[in-house]
Amino acid sequence: MPADAAGLGRARAAAFVAPALLLIAAFLVFPALWTLYLGATDYRLTGLAAADPEFTGLDNFERAVDEDGFGHSLGLTLQFVVGSAVLGQAVLGFAIAWLLRERRGALRRLVETLVLVAWILPGSVVAFLWIALLDRDDGTLNALLGTDGTAWLVEHPMASVVVFNIWRGTAFSMMLYAAALGTVPPSRLETARLAGASGWRQLRDVVLPAIRGHVLTNLLLISLWTFNDFTPFLLTGGGPGDATELVPVFIYNTALFGGELGYGAALSVLMLLVNLVIALAYVRLLRRRDTEAAR
Repeated sequence: MPADAAGLGRARAAAFVAPALLLIAAFLVFPALWTLYLGATDYRLTGLAAADPEFTGLDNFERAVDEDGFGHSLGLTLQFVVGSAVLGQAVLGFAIAWLLRERRGALRRLVETLVLVAWILPGSVVAFLWIALLDRDDGTLNALLGTDGTAWLVEHPMASVVVFNIWRGTAFSMMLYAAALGTVPPSRLETARLAGASGWRQLRDVVLPAIRGHVLTNLLLISLWTFNDFTPFLLTGGGPGDATELVPVFIYNTALFGGELGYGAALSVLMLLVNLVIALAYVRLLRRRDTEAAR
């Protein structure tokens, strides 16, 4: 290919890619750099620091490590992720997909519709429904269980938001696992069945090894989404006290209600680093799986 033609092809490719790169720079790169800058200042919403912020270096990051607020919120967030995403959505989503894999007709459509509706409804609508469900005086849950007067969001706040998130987010895991189970050759299951393997052994020895990559991908995505989820704030506002003040809520309260934008930006950077650690852990597991499969 002549050099002129090759140069023209690269120019056309650059012209097609340029708009996407500009959007990425405007909405991802610049905000990230701006957050890093704010995290190194004492910038506030009001006062002298709002008009003339001073550069403070790593002071905000050291404050986040030294104070208990961020550590407490991080611990609550990890509990929230493990309880609602890893042990909740992933397990329940797989269970539903496994039970429905061979079913057809109205029952399957009904179950899938109910699970999907919980996922696609706006967060504000879902939060209102759950507040009504868990209400102390006229709540539906108390009426069903006969536990009149139980204030679930006050007496069991973390359990309430964990169950809420499981109910709302299971649909994604269900759909991903349903697609993954469709890739398992029926002949393998039939062979295992003829060899006398029980349902549990078929699941353990045939199905799970075949969809391990899907399992890890699902865990990665739902873990990151749950770690950054702000919806529980609509239920509890981070309370009572700080019992459900997850990291996103803690940053929101610090930056907007507390007016400490610089400190809030530093907390956001630390939150990003935790996300990267989670992502790298899952990516390493995926690579190990690919290496074992190639042997």
